[in-house]
Amino acid sequence: MPILPTLLKFKAALLRAGGALVLSGLGHAAFAQAPSTQLDAIQSRGVLQICTTGDYKPFTLAKDGAYEGIDIELAKSLAKAIGVEAKFVGTKWSDLLTDMGSGKCDVAMGGISVTLDRQKKVFFSSPYLVNGKAPIVRCADKAKFQTIADIDKPETRVVVNPGGTNERFVRANFKKADIRVYPDNVTIFDEILAGRADLMISESIETKVQEKAKPGLCAVNPDEPLQYGEMGYMLPRGDATFKAFVDQWLHLAKASGEFAGIYGQFVK
Repeated sequence: MPILPTLLKFKAALLRAGGALVLSGLGHAAFAQAPSTQLDAIQSRGVLQICTTGDYKPFTLAKDGAYEGIDIELAKSLAKAIGVEAKFVGTKWSDLLTDMGSGKCDVAMGGISVTLDRQKKVFFSSPYLVNGKAPIVRCADKAKFQTIADIDKPETRVVVNPGGTNERFVRANFKKADIRVYPDNVTIFDEILAGRADLMISESIETKVQEKAKPGLCAVNPDEPLQYGEMGYMLPRGDATFKAFVDQWLHLAKASGEFAGIYGQFVK
């Protein structure tokens, strides 16, 4: 079989598959990286647009006109790895998927749980943290609320922030409890201390942080959560090359100790 027609057919097949083949003389082939619309646009713009809610300590917290937290520092690290500036774009949990789909942000970061429902509309990076849902209560009530069955009673007042996986978990698992929606995810824990609610369900890491920040509140079995969960960074669906870049950056941040160093700044 002639060599040249065979190589040309091979080249055409690769191009149809989304690759790029460069022939430099007979018998020699070099592959160029598949294009990334997202990564190219970010580099051309000079800015990485990061959607974040700013209300989820220790991951993201709006403070004095800026943001702080684990994922805020990691977002800056990602932007530096790309070679651009980090620009933070405020969003709400209920608007997260809409903002990602509209192109308002290149990535969403800030304690975002990976769910199959979300993954129907977006990509996620490799998980960077294993987490799960746990209750936080007044310390005097800790023994009362150990299980879902303990909580799911008509007299139990469960406060929840709207639009995220906390609310989804609560509504899926508590059919008898009194569910109360509270819109401010920063001050929501004060509702428990004030006696206007009995507990909140949140990520186990957040219950540990709030336990230390607010005397009188106790996390309930945060190391044995009510539901297994993972956190990842939300990315536009369809751009596998950009996802691969983010995954590799995350891998190197963990391998180098950068991730652990940033985590340790906010979780003592």
